[in-house]
Amino acid sequence: MKYPIGIQSFESLRNDGYVYVDKTALVYKLADTGRYYFLSRPRRFGKSLLISTLEAYFSGKKELFDGLAIEELEKDWTEYPILHLDLNSRLYENADSLRFELNKHLELWERLYGSEFSDRALEERFYHVIMKAYEQTGQRVVILVDEYDKPMLQSIGNEALQDEYRNILKAFYSVLKTQDRYIRFAFLTGVTKFGKVSVFSDLNNLKDISMDERYIDICGITEAEIHRYFEEAIHDLAAKEGIGYEECCNMLKELYDGYHFETGTVGIYNPFSILNTFDSLKFGDYWFETGTPSFLVHLLKQADYNLNNLQKEQVSADVLNSIDSMSRNPIPVIYQSGYLTIKGYDNRFKIYNLGFPNKEVENGFIKYLLPLYTPVGENKTEFFVAGFISDVEKGNPDGFMERLCSLFADSDYRIAGDMEKYFQNSLYLIFKLLGFYTEVERTTSRGRMDVVLKTSDYIYVMELKLDGTAEDALRQIDERGYAAPFMSDGRKLYKIGVNFSSATRGIEKFLIE
Repeated sequence: MKYPIGIQSFESLRNDGYVYVDKTALVYKLADTGRYYFLSRPRRFGKSLLISTLEAYFSGKKELFDGLAIEELEKDWTEYPILHLDLNSRLYENADSLRFELNKHLELWERLYGSEFSDRALEERFYHVIMKAYEQTGQRVVILVDEYDKPMLQSIGNEALQDEYRNILKAFYSVLKTQDRYIRFAFLTGVTKFGKVSVFSDLNNLKDISMDERYIDICGITEAEIHRYFEEAIHDLAAKEGIGYEECCNMLKELYDGYHFETGTVGIYNPFSILNTFDSLKFGDYWFETGTPSFLVHLLKQADYNLNNLQKEQVSADVLNSIDSMSRNPIPVIYQSGYLTIKGYDNRFKIYNLGFPNKEVENGFIKYLLPLYTPVGENKTEFFVAGFISDVEKGNPDGFMERLCSLFADSDYRIAGDMEKYFQNSLYLIFKLLGFYTEVERTTSRGRMDVVLKTSDYIYVMELKLDGTAEDALRQIDERGYAAPFMSDGRKLYKIGVNFSSATRGIEKFLIE
């Protein structure tokens, strides 16, 4: 079996014999029931392949769809003129870079359809090329835009540049409405949806299907599709890893499933990670290793965000679906970028509960953030965690605490702003990473974090204070009965009281019993 890793051309995929998870019934439904669509999905989720599939379909290339669902649905294979705008292939450093990219596509279309308005504004040229394409072919035009938001994403944090990009794109895309009589179909994709002063504010005929239950699985792979298309690969992976079939299925689900783009809908597996896993016959953090956008960390730090809230965020639908460059709320971008997903919904108050979709994302995101919030150097996370885990598993709380003291002793230059928030975020990341290897329970209240670390042989109950005393922390463990549930446990119990000092910007003292 040939896996289409990184292949975004539907024609190439089909001609070269790669496996294809058939989404063509949904492609037909889109074309048959509507005209203007927008779809938001995370990176590496198959948006470009979907655009390419739509392009092949509207090009009338029937032979590419042999044996697929659409072959039985479509009776009239018509070739339409297609304007395909891909904004994913450029680094957008200034307003001119966006103008150059739009001009590149316009020049190609103008040569193809004989439009002669190259001295006009970009939106005027777009207007005329649509009309000329219709006049030359006698067919209405299909417009496909891939990664419409790439310039906006790359300029997060630069409000002036965002305003320039927004004004350029708003004028450009507004042509879709003014030229409606010449347009057969329009489909735009992106990672995010920019709300309020939106690039789409004039394009109110654009239907957003990002949370539409009918199209939830138009990108990505469902569990049913995994078993339909990759059953043999599952058995091969299980054999290679030396595990049973059921355990292999459970690991695939735990690592790569869990994306929900609307409440109560089927879970979606990350297609990039699934294909790479089957191709290499090895579990790995494939999606995360392709890179995390730097703008996410910029947003988290700009908002002075409490990282402990990542796994228990609650937001309204308006917040979830709106990204405004003036907003300091990082959650909409983090959700739409695929690092959080819908975990539940409160119908009474119309509130969505968010959390990490799966272990690959959770583990990768925490590892990515650690060197950005603590002095742990990049590419040293595994060594850092290994040292802590070794002390925990060997029953060496003094060694564990000495490591923690050393860590914060190097952190002065990292601390800016809210000291309490800094300690909270640093400890959250550390104990979250430990939680991938040991059992960790945490509760946080006004800067105090209670921690229970469990291994097969030891239990550690920790109380951490800011500008208090280690004695008070240790006393609180007893007074509030934090260790009581574990007294009858056969494992050895350690109680640890820790005090952080805002004056010294580190651990002032710790006590162990």
